[in-house]
Amino acid sequence: MRQAGKVVVVTGAARGIGRACAERFLAEGAKLVLGDIDAVELKKCAAEIGTTDSVLAVVTDVSKKDQVDGLIAAAVAKFGRVDIMVNNAGIAPVQDFLDITEADYDRVLAVNLKGAFMGTQAAARQMIAQGGGGVIINMSSINSGLANPRVATYAISKGGMNQVTSTAAVAFAPHGIRVVGVGPGTIATDMVMDGTFIDSEEMRRAVLSRTPLGRLGTAAEIASVVAFLASDDASYITGETIYPDGGRRVLNYTVPIKE
Repeated sequence: MRQAGKVVVVTGAARGIGRACAERFLAEGAKLVLGDIDAVELKKCAAEIGTTDSVLAVVTDVSKKDQVDGLIAAAVAKFGRVDIMVNNAGIAPVQDFLDITEADYDRVLAVNLKGAFMGTQAAARQMIAQGGGGVIINMSSINSGLANPRVATYAISKGGMNQVTSTAAVAFAPHGIRVVGVGPGTIATDMVMDGTFIDSEEMRRAVLSRTPLGRLGTAAEIASVVAFLASDDASYITGETIYPDGGRRVLNYTVPIKE
């Protein structure tokens, strides 16, 4: 198994892409430290996917530095080290651009951008203290480079996250730490399908018309990309953001969709 003996920290781990990543790493032999702000769903996720010997759940608000540092400290206390960090926690409110308040803006950037920055810092410090080596993965989005006013704060935060990935990759390369990003397209998670992003059949068809592969992605497909990037199979990849998006970013026209 590719990740046998490795210790992996995943934020936003209770559901969706975060949970899929946790399940994939566990299947590849890793020990897991799961962070999420939702204590109920986090406890449920941890109980369903593993045992207390292999999974530790830590309620974490990634917008708060002491809690991010505490998550890494808990991983070290339980398993002795941190080998892989997945900064996945994020929020994506849908708002008209002119309705976004200062508080709205600050909240999204605190979770999505500051949270990833602090998670990267905390993980890198621990990896360096261990003697170097390790992988940090930041969960970006196709919206990091596409203009979507419905999710302006989310898009802005993910654009910033790509720079966290790039600059951290250069900063930590001398320590043998790789930093990479994953920018999913439209994925069939609860957050997308509950009406937040896709709120009508018309919207679903509009998304598919801009996706050459003609379907939404799955959380498991994103987890497989994350697992690859975290493995030695991707040992010469750092500073890049990979986009598993069904071809959406490269398409500059719409395509016919199946009924």
